[in-house]
Amino acid sequence: ADKSEIRDIIAKSKSKVRLNPDETAKLIGVNDDELLDEMFKAAREIKEDVYGKRIVFFAPLYVGNKCMNNCVYCGFRRDNKSIVRKTLTMDELKGEVRILESKGQKRLILVYGESDDYDADFIAETMRTTYSVKEGKGEIRRVNINAAPLDVEGYKKLKKAGIGTFQIFQETYHHETYKKLHPQGDRKSDYLWRLSGLDRAMEGGIDDLGIGALFGLYDWRFEVMGLLYHTIHLEEKYNGVGPHTISFPRIEPAIDVPFTLNPNYRVSDKDFKKLVAIIRLSVPYTGMILTARENPKVRKEVIPVGVSQIDAGSRIGVGGYAEYEHGYIPEKEQFQLGDMRSLDEVIREICELGCIPSFCTAGYRCGRTGERFMALAKPGKVHNYCMPNAILTFKEYLLDYASEETKKAGEKAIEKNLNDLSPDRKEMVMQKLKLIEDGKRDVYI
Repeated sequence: ADKSEIRDIIAKSKSKVRLNPDETAKLIGVNDDELLDEMFKAAREIKEDVYGKRIVFFAPLYVGNKCMNNCVYCGFRRDNKSIVRKTLTMDELKGEVRILESKGQKRLILVYGESDDYDADFIAETMRTTYSVKEGKGEIRRVNINAAPLDVEGYKKLKKAGIGTFQIFQETYHHETYKKLHPQGDRKSDYLWRLSGLDRAMEGGIDDLGIGALFGLYDWRFEVMGLLYHTIHLEEKYNGVGPHTISFPRIEPAIDVPFTLNPNYRVSDKDFKKLVAIIRLSVPYTGMILTARENPKVRKEVIPVGVSQIDAGSRIGVGGYAEYEHGYIPEKEQFQLGDMRSLDEVIREICELGCIPSFCTAGYRCGRTGERFMALAKPGKVHNYCMPNAILTFKEYLLDYASEETKKAGEKAIEKNLNDLSPDRKEMVMQKLKLIEDGKRDVYI
């Protein structure tokens, strides 16, 4: 494609219209530095146009790592004898949640291996337990789930328990590679059962979905196209409701998993930044998650090209928050994290990047999911809620949990972002900030 054609495609993205596969393929083919810079700039503008300058924070909480599958690339694979197997009791789960609340987290994603012990009833019980924990001024306001695909009845149980997002990563969309990496006979070897997992979630009443691919298993270009086609499938089938979030983790080393040390399709930092921008341009209105798998330098570089959610202060061993100070514990973790900084440190950096941290969970609780969410996100109106709620929830964090240094950076960020609001929005937010300063919590619009 020539430069003018690429610029036309970028202009289409900026109008917040999803690209078609041909257009995305043309962006993938861009290697010209000038055009790449234009793509990065456009990706940032689109993200800010849709969601504002807010970055939503969450934390993963690993509930159990028993697994019946033997995926070649995974630390929790069945035959890995170096991993300590554990499932949290409900009391231990409460302990982990208390620790996360004491740091200021409000939104968690609970993570499970694939085991008959982790059925829908068990997952629903862990969700209810998580919501029940109130530590000081802390509470978890949204519980998302990353687990093996369920049947429709299973999803209905999670809906009833108050699920936020159900997340399933296809791992790789490439059939042959999927077959090689997921041994025959394992439950996970059924490509189509996994691929259709989110269709069943929709049928079970969960209209807030997360998709993703594990980059490094196959060619990144193919996986980007797979994520786009998956989005198109969901949108066409469910009245315009595609995934709420797209994730793009890169494979990281794990204890006793030789595959992770030298994956055939390792993605360079340069290509990683490019693919993140392309996903943002392809699906302008969808949330995009960058995790603490990536090191601080990469995160700082990539967040500005379209990312809307990140985790921080994360530990990915079962019971990992109780042993937080120990840092990386190889025999307990699915893989090695790249960013081990505390939530407070990462929040400060986000403020310094000119963004505003958000702990907002209002959309889910006000019913702004599925069609209602897309009706706001696609025309770029969702920031009218995101930005005020980011400011309000961040103010709570600063008052209740932040270090002095982060408080200073945070107050500056609030002031700057308040001034960017329309006069009537600003007035409303200032009134609500006063309520928070007077001790009220969970204030949102």
